[in-house]
Amino acid sequence: MREVVRRRYSRVLKEGLPLPDLIIIDGGKGHVEAVRDILENELGLDIPLSGLIKDEKHRTSQLMIGNPLELVPLDSRSQEFYLLQRIQDEVHRFAITFHRQLRGKNAVHSQLDDIPGVGEKRRKQLLRHFGSLKKIKEATAEEIMEAGMPKGVAEGIVRKLQE
Repeated sequence: MREVVRRRYSRVLKEGLPLPDLIIIDGGKGHVEAVRDILENELGLDIPLSGLIKDEKHRTSQLMIGNPLELVPLDSRSQEFYLLQRIQDEVHRFAITFHRQLRGKNAVHSQLDDIPGVGEKRRKQLLRHFGSLKKIKEATAEEIMEAGMPKGVAEGIVRKLQE
């Protein structure tokens, strides 16, 4: 939470973007105070904060706002409460989707991806030519060049895969 807020609002300040009138945190007192610490003590910003608290069934239950934080009485059947609930649900959906994308990208990561000059196209070209990473590891720079790689990239592949 701290790192995300630090990066986001450092960038906002650096690029001269407009500051928000209110930041709504998906979390309780601990999350709100962590964000407040970064904003006020590190970045020198004074932006009002609020926190959305969930109940034991992981559903939006309360809103906190102010400094010190105080609970805001909201009717759970009101349009205001419904809006806050939808915001929190969307944040949760976004976070889950992002996490799945990261996991998916890591699942198809190859040692070839870490070699300078080898991107997705060259990786696929090498795997088509040799058939497996094991055979690429056994190949000489000349054999890799025969697969269509420039000399410098071929030498880099051999060096990196032999480490």
